[in-house]
Amino acid sequence: MYCGGQGIYVHYLAKALHKLGHDVHVLSGPPYITVPDGVKLHKIDGLNLYETDGLSSLGNPLQLLKPLNFYEVMATRLGMFPEIFTFSMRSYMKLRELLSQEKFDIIHDNQTLGYGMLLAKGLGAPVVATIHHPIYIDMKADLAQARRLRSKLRRTMFYSFLIMQHLVARRMDKVITVSQISATDTMRVFKLPRDKVRVVPNGIDTNVFRNCNHVPKEPNSVVMVGNTEDRKKGVIFLLKAVKLLKDDVDVRLSIVDRRGDHTKYAPRLVEEHGLEDRVTFTGRLSTDDLVKRYSLSEVAVTASVYEGFGLPCAEAMSCGTPVIATRAGALPEIVGDDGAGILVPPEDPPALATALKRLLADKPLRQSMGAAARKRIEESFSWEVAARKTLEVYQEVL
Repeated sequence: MYCGGQGIYVHYLAKALHKLGHDVHVLSGPPYITVPDGVKLHKIDGLNLYETDGLSSLGNPLQLLKPLNFYEVMATRLGMFPEIFTFSMRSYMKLRELLSQEKFDIIHDNQTLGYGMLLAKGLGAPVVATIHHPIYIDMKADLAQARRLRSKLRRTMFYSFLIMQHLVARRMDKVITVSQISATDTMRVFKLPRDKVRVVPNGIDTNVFRNCNHVPKEPNSVVMVGNTEDRKKGVIFLLKAVKLLKDDVDVRLSIVDRRGDHTKYAPRLVEEHGLEDRVTFTGRLSTDDLVKRYSLSEVAVTASVYEGFGLPCAEAMSCGTPVIATRAGALPEIVGDDGAGILVPPEDPPALATALKRLLADKPLRQSMGAAARKRIEESFSWEVAARKTLEVYQEVL
């Protein structure tokens, strides 16, 4: 599910809903997610201009004459991110087409919040939206870490879709958020009444994300999983912490993220801080390889300045890997305060370095913390529970 946490959310929620006996259809744009057996995937055409080499994705140049394609190309050239709007419109048109053969009881929008979802409300089914967290928080993190005025203006232009998302969110029949802090922030940012918002935490597939006991731990190994181009993931603060420990602890950091032209921010920081011999970029990993990476790592770190939920943190805990996470967003809700992990202030490299040094030096603590982490995930986070609570929201609007 290469579109990140939201792709994982769709995959596992669809799987759990289908397992409970429901007929589930998924509409996905590129990069297309993997759907479970029994779930129907409808591929929505899209130019995907931020993932491809530009106009070559059009194939036939005459495709540019289509209004949505023309708008997407021109808006991208201006530094905007039009894909939310164009995907929502294409999805609306696909839904109209499908209604000649199917009857949908519920339309569930996974944080598109595009104008197409307003049009979809006229198709005869209620529209429920999941808001993992308000994207306004991403913009704040981007602007806070932008170094030049030009960069700040460019990032502001990129987030021009926020006005549309505000208008659409207020008109959804119900809004699902994945944590208590996300619910609070969503109501505040979108000005939603409390009775419109329901909290349904994400789940973790504990049968998949479990410790590979046959894999030996790598000494002083630390793993971070996330899109490092996303400034709110806090990679800059983790790298500064590793630099603080450079003369004291032989930290070996693996960053699970894309490689190549799509990932420039973190490699530049690694070079600036002289950490080329301490940091490795793994590239994208299969689920099996990701589980192995969690299992062989002595510590997992989530250094985010905000998380609406924090799937990588929960995945590491499910694998029995001790975690260090920031007290940011929903991360304290996942880690808890019963010894399943260490929480540090966000944007605080010295605190992060201190926690890393402590945990890497104490094997019994790592073992007890990893066991507590696994137990917490098993008891508190399940996709079946998430699906049943989602169904309660569906029944409520029906």
